[in-house]
Amino acid sequence: MTMRALIDPDVEPVPYAPSPLLELANVIVRLYKETFGRGPTKARALFCGGDAVVVLLEGMMTVAERQLVALGEQDRVREQRLLLQLALEDSKRSEVERILNRRVLACVSGTDPHHDLAAEFFALERGIVECSVHL
Repeated sequence: MTMRALIDPDVEPVPYAPSPLLELANVIVRLYKETFGRGPTKARALFCGGDAVVVLLEGMMTVAERQLVALGEQDRVREQRLLLQLALEDSKRSEVERILNRRVLACVSGTDPHHDLAAEFFALERGIVECSVHL
């Protein structure tokens, strides 16, 4: 059987739907960019089991923050970042809930200025897993 035989010309193609994890990573990058004036250069979102998701962000510090770290002021950078991450919490929660269609129970933010990394962790309400058993 050829591949051509498998394609039905009368069926409309399904529009491309991006991965929810890709969409989530992109949304968090956008929120960071709007808040900090610069977005991360790398981001990825990962499920941690069935009821949690983490977004890892790299290359997110501004030039001024990198200069503060070089002066040994990483604690100031961490404190400032945490304050702004907390200010974003409602926006982050609502975007995660919209994209994953799951309620966010907790949002935990962290920054490591030494390595120019940040993480956004979301604990999700337990989802209903549907499965069918054929006997």
